[in-house]
Amino acid sequence: MALKIIQSFDSSFTLEPQAKAALFELLTNESFLKQVCQQSNCQQVEFIELLFQPVPYSNATPKGMPAEFEKYHQSEEYVVLNVPPNFMFKAKIFKPSRLCAIYRKIDH
Repeated sequence: MALKIIQSFDSSFTLEPQAKAALFELLTNESFLKQVCQQSNCQQVEFIELLFQPVPYSNATPKGMPAEFEKYHQSEEYVVLNVPPNFMFKAKIFKPSRLCAIYRKIDH
């Protein structure tokens, strides 16, 4: 079985306003924020309302994310996580099938 090399991948997407609002509500839920804090070893996190669709790994995208988001992955001040599939389902988001969210760590 040969590997298929993807030269370009369109990672753009648009969410319906009600789906986006439902997803943002889930991503900012207090109990979910506490889970993110526990996993990130920080006191508090803030969802900075940035979402992206994971992309295939390539020389141009070695982290599996659009290049403009790599600065968040490399920074200790941010947490990049996969949006839980049940959140996608509850918000009625089926395309794209996967999203990642970015949070800022807030340590007092």
